[in-house]
Amino acid sequence: MDTAPPPAVDLRRAADRRRTDVGWLDSAHSFSFGQHYDPSNTHFGLLLVNNDDVVAPGAGFETHPHRDMEIVTWVLDGGLVHQDSQGNSGVIHPGLAQRMSAGAGILHSEKNDSWRLTGGAEHRDPVHFVQMWVVPDHAGIAPGYEQLDITTELEAGGLVTVASGLAKHADDRAIRIQSSHAGLLAARLADGETVTLPDAPFVHLFVARGAVDLEGTGPLATGDAARITGSQGRTVTAAHGPAEILVWEMHAQLT
Repeated sequence: MDTAPPPAVDLRRAADRRRTDVGWLDSAHSFSFGQHYDPSNTHFGLLLVNNDDVVAPGAGFETHPHRDMEIVTWVLDGGLVHQDSQGNSGVIHPGLAQRMSAGAGILHSEKNDSWRLTGGAEHRDPVHFVQMWVVPDHAGIAPGYEQLDITTELEAGGLVTVASGLAKHADDRAIRIQSSHAGLLAARLADGETVTLPDAPFVHLFVARGAVDLEGTGPLATGDAARITGSQGRTVTAAHGPAEILVWEMHAQLT
């Protein structure tokens, strides 16, 4: 980036998101996605996708391809089974940081884990997760996968670095993404707890659950987002109960 953007906050309310509802999937899109194309809403900074998905029991995304994208999945409730053409497989659950680098090309599937038997009882609950895509530094890299449980860090409070390619996060990130200008942070806030957003040209704040107050802006509810340019340490405070937030810190944008 040659010029830092002026300070501004662009609020995007949950109810204004385009939705894909096909029975087994209810997906709310923060940006243009699939058939929901809006040339004025294709990305923010390096973030192209922020899908808020609920998948019914026994259902999911069958094997499909991706390429040249860093894909981070954050589960809020339930379990999501991941399998890919690189031989990676497992169940993504709340508190597990997970990243798939599509790179030169990868096939994967994602399905609701609730049909499985746990403790002798059958669980058939929806899985709720947020999937986010950012642009990598280079096209055609080798596909990859990484995950790490960070529940303990989240429960300690404050913002936790989930996935990052930023040099400043080299020692405290849970997992790495192949984007040297972007990092994802998360926080589970107790009622009244406050965190300070990073200073960055582009900050995307998404309220995954609960409600918060954004300094200088006001209340945000579940599913709301704030696209902040020229961010200078605004605070976010959980209001009316606990809250969970996802924060992208970005030091470049797509041109």
